[in-house]
Amino acid sequence: MNVPYIGITDFTNFDQVKRMLSVFKKHSQRGLNRKLHVGVMMSYKTLHGIETQFSKVFPPKETIASIFASDETYNCLHYADYRGHPELWKSLLHAIQYGGMGIDALQLDITWPDPGEVANAVHASRKNLEVILQVGNKAFEEAGDDPDAVVERLRDYEGVICRVLLDRSAGRGIGMDAVGLIPYARAIRNAFPDLGIVAAGGLGPESVDLVRPLVLEFLDLSIDAQGKLRPSGDILDPVDWNFAERYLIRALDMFRLVTKIMH
Repeated sequence: MNVPYIGITDFTNFDQVKRMLSVFKKHSQRGLNRKLHVGVMMSYKTLHGIETQFSKVFPPKETIASIFASDETYNCLHYADYRGHPELWKSLLHAIQYGGMGIDALQLDITWPDPGEVANAVHASRKNLEVILQVGNKAFEEAGDDPDAVVERLRDYEGVICRVLLDRSAGRGIGMDAVGLIPYARAIRNAFPDLGIVAAGGLGPESVDLVRPLVLEFLDLSIDAQGKLRPSGDILDPVDWNFAERYLIRALDMFRLVTKIMH
């Protein structure tokens, strides 16, 4: 099973990574087998130099490798393309190359991408990468909001992805309905016991407990936070790293308490 993580997405420089890693180490307890997920955003437009509202929020692509400089973190490039541009594998290969030597994972913020193109890009990169597939709102809708249908769609990705992210928020800070995600997580775990399960959606310093119902059933669950790591909740604002620090401490506390309860 993949090592579970606690994620923060929207890092823009390595100083932020060092600060969060220091907090993570200070508040982690022995036996809590988790890593700090360092999430960096890239989109089709920022990869190809097309002006977008996110150009001021996402780091310049040339700096991504420097953000992934620690070998103590789980360094994940989130690649977003909701319009389904052609020749996905070429864009993914190009994106992976900007991750440098330190990239550990590629998250696909794409609605049901072609698994063959994903596999081709990872193979061509010659990197030992984990691939995370985001199942977002549109992906849920295309599967009829049915756990069994989601599982059937995921069968196409066997051997290609290592984790699946259940996220109805897509970085917008919409509060998670963890109870509503449980049937999906159960169906995925039953069908693919080795697939890591990740949950995201509106998690932050005041709302990390939203995910607790899922954690109580899936102790190896990974989580990620993005939109609620700024006071405004607006993804176009920079992360407030004091917010991020409080989220990280409370997430570690929650996992520690749940682990204690379950054992």
